[in-house]
Amino acid sequence: MRIALACAALFLVGCATNSSGASGAGEDRVVQLFDGETLDGWVNVNGAPSTWTVRDGMIVCSGKPTGVLRTEEMYTNFELEFEYRHLQEGGNAGLFVWSDALPTTGWPFTRSVEVQVMDAVMTPNYTCHGDIFAIWGATLVPDRPHPAGWMRCLPSEHRAKPAGEWNHYRVRAVDGRIELAVNGAVVSGASEVSPRRGYLCLESEGSEVHFRGLTLTRLDGSEPGDEDTASAEEGFRPLYDGVSLAGWSEDPAHAGHWTPRDSILGYDGQGGDLWTLAEYGDFELIADWRWKASPTDRALPVIDASGEAAADAQGGALTKVVPDAGDSGIYLRGNTKSQVNIWCWPIGSGEVYGYRTDASMPASVRAGVTPASNADAPIGEWNRFRIRMVGDRLTVDLNGVRVLDDAELPGVPARGRIGLQHHGAPIEFTNLYVREL
Repeated sequence: MRIALACAALFLVGCATNSSGASGAGEDRVVQLFDGETLDGWVNVNGAPSTWTVRDGMIVCSGKPTGVLRTEEMYTNFELEFEYRHLQEGGNAGLFVWSDALPTTGWPFTRSVEVQVMDAVMTPNYTCHGDIFAIWGATLVPDRPHPAGWMRCLPSEHRAKPAGEWNHYRVRAVDGRIELAVNGAVVSGASEVSPRRGYLCLESEGSEVHFRGLTLTRLDGSEPGDEDTASAEEGFRPLYDGVSLAGWSEDPAHAGHWTPRDSILGYDGQGGDLWTLAEYGDFELIADWRWKASPTDRALPVIDASGEAAADAQGGALTKVVPDAGDSGIYLRGNTKSQVNIWCWPIGSGEVYGYRTDASMPASVRAGVTPASNADAPIGEWNRFRIRMVGDRLTVDLNGVRVLDDAELPGVPARGRIGLQHHGAPIEFTNLYVREL
């Protein structure tokens, strides 16, 4: 991992972490997470190159798009000290503790515990200067009950300085307990946190913020089990930077139709297919999507497990009335025939229409590209595809359900671009990641 290089640059010896997060033999307890000159040891999870930069010994966050910068290494038991300052009143950011490697479905944030880094906001349910709260599936017990029953600890006092001034945070995290000191005094805490081993993230959320002096001290503690360990890095890299179509083949016809909107890539249903510039052979793709059109009830074909259209009692085509919001898909290896469908048919998304409807294909192929079940979320909610292409074999998981398992695609190109399909329906994408296998 690159953090080893960062540690070498800082004359730190032996940055390996044992499974408990405690300091082991030959291991430095103190880790400079930021060398003052580069972002070595950090991963830009879902931002543009301009989102996270280094200037005058600071990590500078533009705030655009919303997303996170995370460490390359996981941590368990530690004390972290850093300083931050907002450039404008009401600025928003955060520190994520014990975080997953990638964002949760449909959102630019990771499952983790957030330590609030906000300016000049005070409400009965949240404040600006040191709330600790669980996000996107993490759990905790706040030191003080929240007025609305949330898994959130509100600070005992306001100690933050206003925008333009530096604030000091000290975060102590040991054995699933976390506490925060703001400018020298502990103001909030929580216990029974899960997960309690994971990455650290800095959050971008709309406005410029600066960080400096990020120093972590490893502490002794117990070893968490798998159930309390965050999801690890798998080598995925973003295909969408949140602010532009960089990395995609832009056509004048796309203007105003494929539109970057912060963490979301929006499409209004017009303007043609959108293709990556890069080509891929064997790869795994993560893609989140949701429909934007209001659904209309329509009678749509029922497909049986063989891939054939089902027949009604009279021998005609069997249909089922379902809410329909449109049709789209993801093209694999530059080939419109090898398209993983996104649609509202009763069969569900994930099928490969070009192969299922090709009468020249063997029956086993047509059955293999037919989804085993309908795993789509309700229209308007986010879905997550995990698509794996190896050789001529395709596996598709939708919302954690395997809908295609090692399906054969005879004649599929060995290499090609990935495409988002134009099929006349408005749709949104986010969290587009790929890793080559």
